[in-house]
Amino acid sequence: MLHHPNIDPVALHLGPLQIHWYGLMYLLGFWGCWWLAVRRGRMAHVGWSEQQVSDVLFYIVMGVILGGRIGYTFFYNFSGFLADPLVIVRIWQGGMSFHGGLLGVTAAMWLFARNKGLSFYEVADFCAVVVPFGLLTGRIGNFINGELWGATTDLPWGMVFQTGGPLPRHPSMLYEAFLEGAVLLAILWWFGKKPRPAPAIAALFLILYGAFRFAIEFVRMPDAHIGYLHGTTWFTMGMQLCVPMIVVGLFFFVYAYRRKGA
Repeated sequence: MLHHPNIDPVALHLGPLQIHWYGLMYLLGFWGCWWLAVRRGRMAHVGWSEQQVSDVLFYIVMGVILGGRIGYTFFYNFSGFLADPLVIVRIWQGGMSFHGGLLGVTAAMWLFARNKGLSFYEVADFCAVVVPFGLLTGRIGNFINGELWGATTDLPWGMVFQTGGPLPRHPSMLYEAFLEGAVLLAILWWFGKKPRPAPAIAALFLILYGAFRFAIEFVRMPDAHIGYLHGTTWFTMGMQLCVPMIVVGLFFFVYAYRRKGA
C-alpha cells in the first residue's frame, strides 16, 4: 500500500500571486506539444514550418481552455450553471473536461484550417500526434492535486489519498497519464512516421483514447454529484462521452482507407 505524498498544489508564492502546479503542468504540456510538433513538421512527408506550428498552437490553446471549461460546465456541472451562470468563468475554482476540450480544439483546428487555406483533415492529423503529451502532463497535475482517484483496491500499488478516506485506491490519474499520454503518444508517433491517408491519424487518436479512457473508467470514481448513469453501478459519464468518440473514430478510419483505395 502506498500513500499519496500530499504535495502542496501551490508551487510558488510570489507575494499575493500563487502559481499552482496544475497550471505549470498545462504550460509544460503546451510547450512539449510545440516541441514535438516542430520536430514532426520537419519530417519530409509533413513539411510544416515552425511558424505554422506556433500559429496552430495558439488556436489550440484557446480551444483547450474555452472548450475544456465550457464542456465541464455543461457535461458535469449543468445544474450548478443553471443556479449560477457565472460559474462558467470561475476557472480558478477548478473543473476542466477533456471531451469539452476536444470539441474546443476541433473548432480551433477548423478555424485555423479555414484561415490558412489548409485541409481540416491535414491539420487534425498533424495535431493528433502530439496532443497526448498534453494529456500526460495534465494527468500528472491531477496526481499532484490528489484528485480524480479511483475505486478502493487491495492491489499492491493501491494508494491512500488524503481526500479519499483511509482505504487505498486506484491511482487512476496515473493510469490515464500512462495510457492516454505515454502509450498513445508512442503509437501515434510511430503510426505518423509514414504517410497515412487523411484523416487516419486523427481517427486512430479518437479510437484509442476512447478505448483507453473507457477501460480506466471502470476503476475511476465518477463525479460525486453525478454518480453512475442509467441505473447501473458501473456506467459513467466518461464512458458515455467516449462511446461516440470510438464510433466516429472507426467511421473515419475506414473512410480514410476506402477513400485512398477509390
